[in-house]
Amino acid sequence: MKRAVALQHVAFEDLGTLQPLLLAQGWQVHTLQAGVDALDAAEDADLLVVLGGPISVNDGAAYPFLADSIALLQRRLQQQRPTLGICLGAQLMARALHAGVAPTGGKEIGFAPLLLTDEGQRSPLQALQGIPVLHWHGEAFELPEGARRLASTPACRHQAFAIGHHALALQCHPELDARQFERWLIGHALELAAAGIDPIDLRAQARRYGGPLAAAATAMFQQWLHDLPETRPCTTA
Repeated sequence: MKRAVALQHVAFEDLGTLQPLLLAQGWQVHTLQAGVDALDAAEDADLLVVLGGPISVNDGAAYPFLADSIALLQRRLQQQRPTLGICLGAQLMARALHAGVAPTGGKEIGFAPLLLTDEGQRSPLQALQGIPVLHWHGEAFELPEGARRLASTPACRHQAFAIGHHALALQCHPELDARQFERWLIGHALELAAAGIDPIDLRAQARRYGGPLAAAATAMFQQWLHDLPETRPCTTA
């Protein structure tokens, strides 16, 4: 049985709609808490999913565990082991590939569709075409060398990249389970207030777009999982 490991930073940013898909396909799913749990279980996982969180890739001095996460991602990506990064996870993947991550000068928070590149149109992200997805970030990654840019938004040129068929980085949150969205609004209450964003508006967006997003994201993740290469035995230096 294939084993998926999720690296989680805050409780409410979880696998969302990706988890029932993995379970339905027979994956074993384990969750590690970043900064608390040892990362050994993620080294040879058939799939590693690095989830979002409210800290910055550039906060390594304040949160030393980030260096361990980046080193783990460097090893997995070098070995071409299946790896998915979402929001902070995507930024950590970019940093592991020696690409910059920096503030955008504003917050992109809310639901909006992705603008797919030609590469994105030929990728599993095609399932998200025209579907508003959740965006929640104030920093963005540069495109790593050798990566294929898949999507953008007017506020963020690099919304997604892929390397081969084994690595996918998503700045946005297609995995959102809108039924759990209130947890996001509570957990990010201070950030929303500081940004002048009304949780009532976000809640209404989630109710409107949550169903279509869940269906489209499930189709996208299903295609990406189908295209994953067979994992090879893990090797460490």
